[in-house]
Amino acid sequence: MGAEKINIEQFLELAKDYPVLDVRSPGEYNHAHIPGACSLPLFSDEERKVVGTTYKQQSREAAIKIGLDYFGPKMRKMVEEVQSLVFNRESLVGIAGLKTNDSRLVLVHCWRGGMRSAAVSWLLDLYGFKVYTLIGGYKKYRNYVLDTFRLPLQFNMLGGYTGSGKTELLKTLKEKGESVIDLEDIAKHKGSAFGNIGMPEQPTQEMFENILAQSLQEIRRQRAEAGTTSSDPTLHTSGIWLEDESQRIGHVNIPNDLWANMRRSPVYFLDISFEERLKHIVQEYGGLDQESVISAIERISQKLGHLNAKTAILLLKEGKITESFEILLKYYDKFYFRSLHNREGLNSLLHTVNCISTTSENADELLRQTKQLAQ
Repeated sequence: MGAEKINIEQFLELAKDYPVLDVRSPGEYNHAHIPGACSLPLFSDEERKVVGTTYKQQSREAAIKIGLDYFGPKMRKMVEEVQSLVFNRESLVGIAGLKTNDSRLVLVHCWRGGMRSAAVSWLLDLYGFKVYTLIGGYKKYRNYVLDTFRLPLQFNMLGGYTGSGKTELLKTLKEKGESVIDLEDIAKHKGSAFGNIGMPEQPTQEMFENILAQSLQEIRRQRAEAGTTSSDPTLHTSGIWLEDESQRIGHVNIPNDLWANMRRSPVYFLDISFEERLKHIVQEYGGLDQESVISAIERISQKLGHLNAKTAILLLKEGKITESFEILLKYYDKFYFRSLHNREGLNSLLHTVNCISTTSENADELLRQTKQLAQ
């Protein structure tokens, strides 16, 4: 029968229900991969290097022979790994809605949809799996990711100075059925000099983009299924909520095409007093490791001003957290003010939402205003 080659849209549709096997090397996989894909490397990083060098310096045939030397001893183990993967998948999540003869279906891809995926697909097909391979491989998937950021998606930007509770508000909006993308959660960083404290390691830029594109496409799919899109499924009747971030979040960047769209989108600015925001910041960051906070202050000392940085650190060491954070909050207020106003047509984009404090009730006022503007 042989493996069947399918396009990226078909591949990702099947990936919702069936395992995706990434047969690239561990290094390629660890750098970035299709979210949810399992690593099943045909070659180790060193083996891939040897095969590639042989291909360039000798010939395709010589490279294939070396590749077969590596592949042969691994065949049984690879089959057993896929068997175990399929069995565990069925045990954990079941195969509700799938036909019995579909339980052995697997999806395979390599970098370009070439020899590596062909070899593994041949083996799995020979053993009895139903195999689909991705035309164009992971490279095609990356084109799909970058194309996603060029879609004419409609966004609502949630703005406000530091300490306005924007992250919490995004969660509340999601609970109320709104479409939300939490950029800081995807980036594993809270977006300031203190944003990495207590957070897991950030993804690579490429992996950040892959997860972000998947989140955007999932929202498009949900809206299409719910019938809430226009005749063009890329144009939404109501916006996707995003926080009004800087383009850089820790060491990852929001892709340029998506960033340009965000800067053209309406901004709903939470107008909350300095005192209320300071209280919120102290609650959120006051319990963090002191040495990590001091290290973060030292990193921004030039922008903060050496005297302000020195004073903030001294106050922190004395246990005067509120007084220390007051200095930092004033700095970030200035920083966000410049970012907010550094966009074209701000007067037509900016909508102020007056809030007494940082509570989840702000979501109701936010939605009330967006509905009024949409009428």
